[in-house]
Amino acid sequence: MPGPEDDLALLAQAAQAAGPIALSFWKAEPKAWDKPGDAGPVTEADLAVNDTLREMLTTARPDYGWLSEESEADASRLDARHCFIIDPIDGTRAFIAGQAGFAHSLAIAEGDRIVAAVVHLPAMDLTFTAHADGPALLNGRPIRPSKAGIQGARVLTYKSATEPEHWKDGKAPPFRREFRPSLAWRLCLVAEGRFDAALSVRHVWEWDIAAGSLIAQRAGAMATDRHGGPMRFNSARAMVDGMIVAGPRLHAQIAAGMIRVP
Repeated sequence: MPGPEDDLALLAQAAQAAGPIALSFWKAEPKAWDKPGDAGPVTEADLAVNDTLREMLTTARPDYGWLSEESEADASRLDARHCFIIDPIDGTRAFIAGQAGFAHSLAIAEGDRIVAAVVHLPAMDLTFTAHADGPALLNGRPIRPSKAGIQGARVLTYKSATEPEHWKDGKAPPFRREFRPSLAWRLCLVAEGRFDAALSVRHVWEWDIAAGSLIAQRAGAMATDRHGGPMRFNSARAMVDGMIVAGPRLHAQIAAGMIRVP
């Protein structure tokens, strides 16, 4: 049976194959439309990448389950020991706008934990990788999170995360809110120390954070749900209840200040 290192090699190969497909549509006015239920935009590029990844990955690992943002739900994945968790193009709005900040997010779960992960940004030639028994790497080089505290920390999040109802004293801590389009990339930016934390007070889809969460953890950051509990993957809902991703010191400070919702 393949181990995490073998699975990582497979994911890296698939991510490299996906990049040229996405770039062939990028800045070429791809067909785009809104998904039902206010689920956001999708393009023909998302579907083309998804088809290629599914063919490559499930052919190589036919007994693994499949969970992807751009595939119909398949409950059989819940019975599989391993499951692919894929976002073919994370940051679709940026992709449509011709911005470079979109990523392929590829992960493998064993049970409810991630054991192999790749986040690849083809327009920037950036590839973040990690497996459960090894370091987090960016283009083959080890990365580490920052040691920042909460005062003036650069936190990747959205405006509503700083609203008073989320914080114990009715006021967000003294951090600087910033934004990047791809959620998977945000977690990797924390992993490499370019930003200090990534935060969500809303539920997040597993395919957005599965790969980035392992990369952040193997770099030395903490990646938990918004309550400070472990992230669990390949769940029936395919969602995690928010997230706090940061170095240990900053993670503890953010978690201590947040109101925990039952």
